[in-house]
Amino acid sequence: MENESTITAPARRFAAGSAVQFPPMRETLLTSKLAGFGTSIFAEMSALAASTGSINLGQGFPDTDGPVEVVEAAREALARGFGSQYPPVGGVPELRIAIADHQRAYYAINLDPDSQVQVTVGATEAIAAALLALLDDGDECIVFEPFYDSYPACIAMAGAVSVPVTLRPPNFGIEFDELRAAITPRTRVILVNSPHNPTGTVFDVATLTRLAEIACEHDLIVIADEAYEHLTFDGVSHMPISTLPNMAERTLTIGSAGKSLSFTGWKVGWATGPADLVGAVRMSKQFMTFGVGGAMQYAVSVGLRLGPAYFNDFASTLQAKRDRLAAGLDSAGFQIFTPKGTYFITTDISEMGLGDGIALCRLMPELCGVVAIPNVAFYANKHEGRNLVRFAFCKRDEVLDDASQRLLRLREVRT
Repeated sequence: MENESTITAPARRFAAGSAVQFPPMRETLLTSKLAGFGTSIFAEMSALAASTGSINLGQGFPDTDGPVEVVEAAREALARGFGSQYPPVGGVPELRIAIADHQRAYYAINLDPDSQVQVTVGATEAIAAALLALLDDGDECIVFEPFYDSYPACIAMAGAVSVPVTLRPPNFGIEFDELRAAITPRTRVILVNSPHNPTGTVFDVATLTRLAEIACEHDLIVIADEAYEHLTFDGVSHMPISTLPNMAERTLTIGSAGKSLSFTGWKVGWATGPADLVGAVRMSKQFMTFGVGGAMQYAVSVGLRLGPAYFNDFASTLQAKRDRLAAGLDSAGFQIFTPKGTYFITTDISEMGLGDGIALCRLMPELCGVVAIPNVAFYANKHEGRNLVRFAFCKRDEVLDDASQRLLRLREVRT
């Protein structure tokens, strides 16, 4: 069992709740659109962590709270009655203005807070609402695999078809010949994620420029999932694809307070871009959740105004955590693909002799008391990612050190 001194009370509460699984369901009850998706890999592995007392380096959530001033802003908003009732469907004005100001300050993007900013229940709802609003039956959406696992499910629920283009190690770059071959007359959307979960790749200007040229050539909409925009390392900077020539009018950009401010449980995200694309998201969202927790919206507006010093310090802290866990993984025998962004390190386990990624991830709680995520869950082409495993490093240093010591036990199993 994990040492109690390394687990915060909130983390213990989460671990206990995470063991809840979906009840059994007769196959005939489930729509064919969701057939084959099953329970999210995050739910499965977090439940495994909770039931075995393992350190959870699987799901990407920090084990500490974000900035205290943001917490205080939420407390004050609740005390003053802000957000006790339904907020506006587009989001409270204070947050919409803060999002517009953020985009202007960091990327020189000018937005109308009323018509070009939509607040959502996390980045995941923004993506879901966008796909449901913009894809019709039989449309095709390009996704780069490995992908965040909600992408293909949301595309399927829209009645559309996911068309994967594979990013391969060691650099996980886009193979543009494969991308061009994947585009057909039915292609309507390219869904691009940078900084990229789970590989940690940050697409450079040359890559984004070629991607933009293809989108313009084929008159495609780009949904840009930029939830990890502030989490980049080694001097690498994130560039929004919407800032490239001819892209502002065809790009819907997705952001998240959960990642930038370390409040993943608050589920506050947003979509920005041209009014017609943002309006499509709003049309879809109003029939799902309508509003987002009002008090949290006021608090996030404070967080987005913390300025570059906060975001730069946060990225530096995460870079140090990345290096800390990478050293432990290396000592345990994992081949590491050093990420340039996000919360995650992808590793190759081919030479470890402990099975493929799924087998190892299901064995690790018993073998060493650590939980990770098999990357194959993020692939349509399962053979591409079967030997890759993802670890989250957005944890306290003592937890990363404990995990690193536990992972050394894998060397004993191999000998």
